[in-house]
Amino acid sequence: MKPTGTDPRILSIAAEVAKSPEQNVPVILLKLKEIINITPLGSSELKKIKQDIYCYDLIQYCLLVLSQDCSRIQGGWTTISQLTQILSHCCVGLEPGEDAEEFYNELLPSAAENFLFLGRQLQTCFINAAKAEEKDELLHFFQIVTDSLFWLLGGHVELIQNVLQSDHFLHLLQADNVQIGSAVMMMLQNILQINSGDLLRIGRKALYSILDEVIFKLFSTPSPVIRSTATKLLLLMAESHQEILILLRQSTCYKGLRSLLSKQETGTEFSQELRQLVGLLSPTVCQEVEEQKLHQAACLIQAYWKGFQTRKRLKKLPSAVIALQRSFRSKRTKMLLEINRQKEEEDLKLRLQLQRQRAMRLSRELRLSMLEIVHPGQVEKHYREMEEKSALIIQKHWRGYRERKNFHQQRQSLTEYKAAVTLQRAALKFLAKCHKKKKLFASWQGLQELTDARRVELKQQVDDYVRRHLGSPMSDVVSRELHAQAQERLQHYFMGRAVEERAQQHREALMAQISTNVEQLMKAPSLKEAEGKEPELFLSRSRPVAAKAKQAHLTTLKHIQAPWWKKLGEESGDEIDVPKDELSVELETLFIGGTKPP
Repeated sequence: MKPTGTDPRILSIAAEVAKSPEQNVPVILLKLKEIINITPLGSSELKKIKQDIYCYDLIQYCLLVLSQDCSRIQGGWTTISQLTQILSHCCVGLEPGEDAEEFYNELLPSAAENFLFLGRQLQTCFINAAKAEEKDELLHFFQIVTDSLFWLLGGHVELIQNVLQSDHFLHLLQADNVQIGSAVMMMLQNILQINSGDLLRIGRKALYSILDEVIFKLFSTPSPVIRSTATKLLLLMAESHQEILILLRQSTCYKGLRSLLSKQETGTEFSQELRQLVGLLSPTVCQEVEEQKLHQAACLIQAYWKGFQTRKRLKKLPSAVIALQRSFRSKRTKMLLEINRQKEEEDLKLRLQLQRQRAMRLSRELRLSMLEIVHPGQVEKHYREMEEKSALIIQKHWRGYRERKNFHQQRQSLTEYKAAVTLQRAALKFLAKCHKKKKLFASWQGLQELTDARRVELKQQVDDYVRRHLGSPMSDVVSRELHAQAQERLQHYFMGRAVEERAQQHREALMAQISTNVEQLMKAPSLKEAEGKEPELFLSRSRPVAAKAKQAHLTTLKHIQAPWWKKLGEESGDEIDVPKDELSVELETLFIGGTKPP
């Protein structure tokens, strides 16, 4: 969006640039220099003019012109050098507003790179120039370009890292010419004085290239200006950054640097800087620097640790304050409760005392009134009656107190008695349920023995019933078929009943076995507490128990398989003798809980 209140001079230049052909644009853009020079430096008017120039894309036009071939631009290097000044002055102190990201990430790096590229072109032209006047003019233009670049870097320090890593800057630094080399090294010195921290942020390769070139110029160039500048540069780098000093002292690439520096002439203008540099590279100074570095590292670690502890305490401070407030409030609440309790006790004592006094006063008034009413001869009798009543009241209260005390003492035994009653009731219910189940699953005991009279009576009843209920005539064939069907159904019923009984007995046996195993496992100690052969008790059952179970099993089988007439007159508790040969079984073939048969 175009700003309001734009300077008419900027508007006219923008309109003229838009209408003019491409070759006339650089000359038109030079008019901006006059506008910038007239406006006071640092004023709000200058800022407004810079914003107008940026909003109407005149800075982009300058950048495009600088990226073109210098031979195609009117005015040559004179126009280009002035455009570099315009571009650097417009970019410094400019507030781009909404296009800040594009301005800082694209336009400024492109401008710095164009300045370095122009410097390389001027360096080439300076080397190829034959006349001294032409060389002086080109050197003047080169100085203007470097000053514009330095002005741009002073306003935007973040571009220093890009410039130091640029290949164009390294080529400029490698120039053999004294004037060009001294100008580039002076610019590097000024850049490092602005912000030397970016020297460590560049790549390792670029840092080594800069150090190699500065050291090479120090020892290979006979010019005292370049040697002095190189010495000051090395001294500035070593003093600003201990990492560079350690690199110059310990790296194999710069081995012998101190001895070469000590052999330099001491009567020169830069002898003082040279002595300082030699002193910095000496072992004692290096050791001091290492100790200082360790001291700084220790201080840094301590600072981080103290900061961590402080932050930790600050994080815990709210909880500590809350805990302190909570404890204070609880203590204050307890104190207030105690004070209120004491006040209530005092009030109660006072009320009781007043009640006693009032009761005493009433009793005395009653006694006086009774003495006035009662006949003098009945006074002693009245006193005896009062004493008896008082004694009864005292005895009543005493007995109540004693019974309450005995009740509190017998409360535990009463609770135990109630618990015992509850357990007995539950046990009786359980036994009743078991007895009921036994009755339901009891084996068939057979019919009672029939007497002759009973048989005659039953036969008479059957004959009477047959006479009263005469059936329809049925042939022999139909009767036999019906009888066969009845026999078949009866057989099928008995066979199914036997299978169901066996399945039920098998289920009951399995349930009994599972309950026994569960009970043993519940009562068993843990593996940590088990000692000796206690774990082996759960691998097999006792042989006497197995033999007794076998005997009981055979007894039950014999009792079931015996004919009914042999069971007449027997009781359920009678024992049946089993021959010993039937008990001679191999107990190892019995079921062993938790294992498989071999």
